Amino acid sequence: DLLPADGILIQGNDLKLDESSLTGESDQVRKSLDKDPMLLSGTHVMEGSGRMVVSAVGLNSQTGIIFTLLGSSEHDEEKKVKKGKL
Repeated sequence: DLLPADGILIQGNDLKLDESSLTGESDQVRKSLDKDPMLLSGTHVMEGSGRMVVSAVGLNSQTGIIFTLLGSSEHDEEKKVKKGKL
């Protein structure tokens, strides 16, 4: 399952996530209440189950922030190219 929002784990059972879409790391990351309870949007649940309290959605999530930054840098590059041609 794909996580649609950022949140904090409040209950979990052998939860492992694939965070490669954000970190590039191919290893599955174990999540628990004691260690690393932060769940990020755009990551995939590979094993286990859990419940979380949603802390951010859309443009306010980590994935949204990354896409916004990538979009703004792409937009800035287009402006530079257009100014160079004038």
